[in-house]
Amino acid sequence: MNLCDIKTIKETMAMFGIHFRKEFGQNFLTNNMVVEDIADACCDDADSTILEIGPGIGSLTRELADRYRHVIALEIDRGLIPVLKYTLDGYHNVTVINEDVMKADLPTLLAPYFAKGKVSVCANLPYYITTPILMLLLESGLPFDSITVMIQSEVADRLCAKPGGKDCGAITAVLNYYGQPEKLFKVSAGNFLPPPKVDSSVVRISLYRDKPCKPQHEATLFRTIRAAFEQRRKTLPNALSAVFGELSKEELTEIVVGCGHSADIRGEKLSIEEFTALSDALWERIQQKQ
Repeated sequence: MNLCDIKTIKETMAMFGIHFRKEFGQNFLTNNMVVEDIADACCDDADSTILEIGPGIGSLTRELADRYRHVIALEIDRGLIPVLKYTLDGYHNVTVINEDVMKADLPTLLAPYFAKGKVSVCANLPYYITTPILMLLLESGLPFDSITVMIQSEVADRLCAKPGGKDCGAITAVLNYYGQPEKLFKVSAGNFLPPPKVDSSVVRISLYRDKPCKPQHEATLFRTIRAAFEQRRKTLPNALSAVFGELSKEELTEIVVGCGHSADIRGEKLSIEEFTALSDALWERIQQKQ
């Protein structure tokens, strides 16, 4: 059964009386090579467990199951559960769960698999919810080995941007705190059914076991990043003043300059290491004033 064949996809959906659902961002891959490349890139350890988010009709699921020890597939669309039971018949190392990843109890669900070895994430994410899902995974505290996602190319450019680039944003800095993102390859819209209006890219995030940046107060680091990009056209001291109201503009300028930056620098120029150092200086000054 070739689940990337357009005729097979349509026949399978007709067999179960289901249709593409825009609210779930459903676009199924029609290129076997792309599916195989994603599965290959997902992990370098065949003894791993893979958490797949949004398996659709199971084309990527089957490739993952052929390569790795176990696959946990979370599918939000109840109508696709019987389809997956049909397309994954005979794949005894796949567990399909009808649940929204944003509401799932991932620590409890994945605890037995973390106890056995590495766990990585693989997903073809709907464009409208890419960032919330990524932040959920990153902030979960779960020791994922890597996260491989196919997302809108524009979003991929932001995730993998370098400091100072036009695509650099808050998500860029936050992501670099948790791991190293790498854009692997582009997937044109013609490789999907139905074809989306934009192209996609596959990004792999290799997560740090031991973060190289260790802020004194993590919440202040994220607060600093948010402030820097909420008003990115302003100089960094002015942008910070909108969020750090407990410090004067003079104090903020003094702290920015004290960290080795010019007073007119903008936040987009800072690396995650520089954001960490700045957040530490801000945290120390706030503590002194209490």
